[in-house]
Amino acid sequence: MCGIVGFMNQEKKKEKTLRLMMESIKHRGLDGFGTYIDKNIALGHNRLAIIDLEDGTEPQYNEDKSIVLIFNGEIYNYISLRKQLQQKGHHFYTKSDAEVIIHGYEEWGEDTPKYLRGMFAFALYNKKNKELFLAKDPSGIKPLYYARFKDTFMFASEIKALLAHPDFEKVCNTSLLSSYLCFGFNASKETMFKHVFDLEPGTSLLVSRKRIQKRRYFRFEFTEEGCTVENIKEAMRDSVHHHLMSEVKVGSFLSSGIDSSYIASLSKLNNTYTVGYEQNDYNEITYAKELSNLLHQTNKSKIITKEEYLKALPTVIRSLDEPLADPSIIATYFCAELASQDVKVVLSGEGADELFGGYLAYLEELSMPHYMKIPFKIRRGVSTLVSLFPEFRGFNFLYRRGRTLAEEYIGIGRICRDSESCKLVKIPEQIKTSSLTKMCYDQYQKNTSLEKRQMIDFTFYLAKDFLPAIDRATMLFGIEARTPFLDLEVFKAASALKEEQKINKYTTKVLLREAAKEVIPNEAYKKKKLGFPVPLKLWMKEDLYYTEIYEKFTSKSASLFFNQKKICKLLKRYKKGTYKNYKLLWALYVFIVWYDLYFK
Repeated sequence: MCGIVGFMNQEKKKEKTLRLMMESIKHRGLDGFGTYIDKNIALGHNRLAIIDLEDGTEPQYNEDKSIVLIFNGEIYNYISLRKQLQQKGHHFYTKSDAEVIIHGYEEWGEDTPKYLRGMFAFALYNKKNKELFLAKDPSGIKPLYYARFKDTFMFASEIKALLAHPDFEKVCNTSLLSSYLCFGFNASKETMFKHVFDLEPGTSLLVSRKRIQKRRYFRFEFTEEGCTVENIKEAMRDSVHHHLMSEVKVGSFLSSGIDSSYIASLSKLNNTYTVGYEQNDYNEITYAKELSNLLHQTNKSKIITKEEYLKALPTVIRSLDEPLADPSIIATYFCAELASQDVKVVLSGEGADELFGGYLAYLEELSMPHYMKIPFKIRRGVSTLVSLFPEFRGFNFLYRRGRTLAEEYIGIGRICRDSESCKLVKIPEQIKTSSLTKMCYDQYQKNTSLEKRQMIDFTFYLAKDFLPAIDRATMLFGIEARTPFLDLEVFKAASALKEEQKINKYTTKVLLREAAKEVIPNEAYKKKKLGFPVPLKLWMKEDLYYTEIYEKFTSKSASLFFNQKKICKLLKRYKKGTYKNYKLLWALYVFIVWYDLYFK
């Protein structure tokens, strides 16, 4: 795991700028630093050594050094690819997984990412034609951002490295404010920094001085051919086996649910890590320790205090580069800190819910069938009437069931509707959530409603919330996070699932639970998803949090973007117990903290 940076322009002195960019993300790799510079391009690599500790330094080159590579990630099938390429006459000089990308590009060109099983973001420069090739893995596990300012094309693993370039023009992308409040994160391919883009999962870029060509090389497809328990067992065993490839020590995050429990049980690792809170409803430590004891593993845990949580928030927000209001990221931060004391790699359970049908919201496809028999026009009228009132339990169902899925479903964590967020944002021209989700709905228009839900959550909540959160949290402590559920072989098994193998009226992840119960030695395979829950809604009514949030709401920064009277009124009502949407208040607070960190 590493950090990569680079830029293309015709400036003669590139060394200082490249060093500044690399320095800004040095936390992503302290095991080595490498550069390549010529009159057209500058490439930098900060290395966190996991495989081929001695010879895996980068940049790496092909035989005649006409191709240069910097790479962030792990290629789990690199041994088989290496043999395949050697049979075609390619010569290897290291044992690293990175080198297969170089020779793969010589053999397969822009199709190279299709052959790679793993997580990756890489930049490959061809000296002969002066073209730069960038690619990102199918799930978007590894980050890659890019921008063009003046005559400079630039890219990096984190936006803060782009900010270090003198040509960068720092402007807040205020048109995304309303949609951010609805999602709790930025769901656009353009970032909260204007003219900076997040390369989409499964996508590559071909860059020259005159043009940028984007290409989608991977899209998740549902086959619905039918999947067996044995198919899932085999795919998961194989994935975990490959994700354990390492020359350094590996551990695993562990909550009380099926996803991390399945991985911990399959991996048979010695070390697991868990965090929790003093409140019993928000503490998974007891469950995790019970499972670890049964598996003869050592479980380290930590109780996070409300003071520690609030103190860590600015550090975590700054690490993310963009505002992200998911409360669980602070838990991930502390869990990563705990793991970094012992290991350099951790396994984690992201992706299982999106691929295997794990969210409770998916059960709505089967709920209240009698109501769905009412003509849509009538349900539509009820929905329109309900939309005039603030969101609360009961009314939400009536609203949703009178709308098409594309109109109302933006993912499992929707905080509020556009109509509510736009009333709080002072800047008039706002991008609506439906315009952001439209492309995904168009791509999967022939799929079932459940599959559309899955792909919305896969495209937005997984790729734009959960994966950036775990990448930044672990990188802050110099460790690598790996996600076995997002392996290509697991994709194949999940794509073949029929609807009844994902959900029924009693539970979610039906077939995955059947597969997991063979190896999980307790009943964690039955548990509903928690995933390091946070008692934020309790803390926000206490003086420590309430005072801090109120100060931000009444600040000069807040006045630039929000109707301060309205947001302060909502906060006061929340403290009194007459307003329920603490997630919206938290999203507002996180944005203001982020803005102050980057623009004040």
